[in-house]
Amino acid sequence: MELVHICSSVLLLLLCLLVSESAAVAEEDVAVKIEGVTSIAKTDDNFVCATLDWWPANKCDYNQCPWGNAGVLNLDLKNKILSNAIKAFNPLRIRIGGSLQDQVVYKVGKVEKCPYFKRRDDRLFGFSNGCLPMHRWDELNYLFNQTGAKITFGLNALRGRKKSDVDDVLWVGDWDPQNARDLMEYTISKGYQIDSYELGNELCGGGVSARVEAEQYAKDTIALKELVKELYPNVTTRPKVLGPAGFYDEQWFNTYIQTAGPGVLDGVTHHIYNLGAGVDPTLIDKVQDPYFLDQIAQTHKDVSISVQQFGPWSGAWVGEAGGAYNSGGKDVSHTFANGFWYLDQLGMTSTFNHKVFCRQALIGGNYALLNTTTFIPNPDYYGSLLWHRLMGNKVLRAMHDSSPYLRIYSHCSKDKSGITVLIINMSNSTSFNVSIVDDKHLNDNESKLQREEYHLTPEDGDIQSSVLLLNGTPLRLNESLDIPELNPVLVDASAAIRVASRSIVFATLTGFKAPACA
Repeated sequence: MELVHICSSVLLLLLCLLVSESAAVAEEDVAVKIEGVTSIAKTDDNFVCATLDWWPANKCDYNQCPWGNAGVLNLDLKNKILSNAIKAFNPLRIRIGGSLQDQVVYKVGKVEKCPYFKRRDDRLFGFSNGCLPMHRWDELNYLFNQTGAKITFGLNALRGRKKSDVDDVLWVGDWDPQNARDLMEYTISKGYQIDSYELGNELCGGGVSARVEAEQYAKDTIALKELVKELYPNVTTRPKVLGPAGFYDEQWFNTYIQTAGPGVLDGVTHHIYNLGAGVDPTLIDKVQDPYFLDQIAQTHKDVSISVQQFGPWSGAWVGEAGGAYNSGGKDVSHTFANGFWYLDQLGMTSTFNHKVFCRQALIGGNYALLNTTTFIPNPDYYGSLLWHRLMGNKVLRAMHDSSPYLRIYSHCSKDKSGITVLIINMSNSTSFNVSIVDDKHLNDNESKLQREEYHLTPEDGDIQSSVLLLNGTPLRLNESLDIPELNPVLVDASAAIRVASRSIVFATLTGFKAPACA
């Protein structure tokens, strides 16, 4: 009887192992239809953007201080990896801004004192006012000029205002543009190129630590626009004006855009931290949950509608997006897994006609594209670089009836014929064989063509690894600290695209003849 029991237990174990193994290697064939006749949206040519923030080294959350020397005022601007990482985009759009920007004075003109940020529990975000010396502004612009970066500079929008007597968060009074004027005049005198100026940071709606009413903010944005027009009379080189750089509040945004009126705002910027707190233990689950990730889609759509209805001369931008707030999650935000959230957000926002997506941060915090201490690129750096190089500005509709864990986005290819698809497989148990089936737009010689594929997977299959494999090879800096070549594998274009579980694939189909891309 014992022997029978043992045998049955062994058989049960073997059966379980077989079932488990078959589940682990499950495959599914998926037909994806790409509508190539017309595009559904259009992004800026420099859709991918990264931020530099003001946080000092003693910015701490959850008993950790992940910023180190990565803020605007203390970052090593001569670091070779940093400059090479920026140069690789040719160009990279960089937004300088963040929570402390409304406490920054510029040491120019009649400004005499130039304080450092200091811990002050009674001040906004727990810090006193800080200062940008012009020698530091020179150093920053030297880096930007050397690397060809396109710069958005976030201006202090609380200058000249005071706290309301009846509301601790509300700030009242007109914005004082004098310090901004002096900075702009200095910038112009030095020949520094600024792509855009943005007014304030997270002062809209209910605010974060401070807020300004929509009508007042619109009035101040008009003042900024007039200042920019005065100081930059050449319309071809005039910086754009952006705002309000905060979390979407429908009524506040609509009033703001309407009150600002035609031709004032070139970009309507909103912020996204849809993964919640960086300390959330379920963060690793959220970045792989398509149902959770879909919850932010309505916000992107609503922002797009607000812009279309009240400011069609401008465009929607994600001005800052770190995924998880308070510097990101220390075990997730710098890893391969975060790419499920990040690249999905790039795809999603582009379908909702957003022009730019600024990732928080280029360096600093747990969510940086570059490691805060070593500057070595994290996986999302390479994901953003591939997007920038492969995905053009025309967005095509991609449709399939398969698993929600399979996300597919399609654009006209950048600088070459055909289309590029981004395929994200969040499933931990199923690989997909993806076929593009809109044959009427495929080249007659498609079977003779080769497709370029870029398969992204984590080292050792660990999705919380900070080492990214491209087509099975780890991406590492070379001896000269240059960004490695990102070379595709060439595949028979008539074969399905095999997308392994928990992997990400870019594929360029040069033979796909989409009229929208002509």
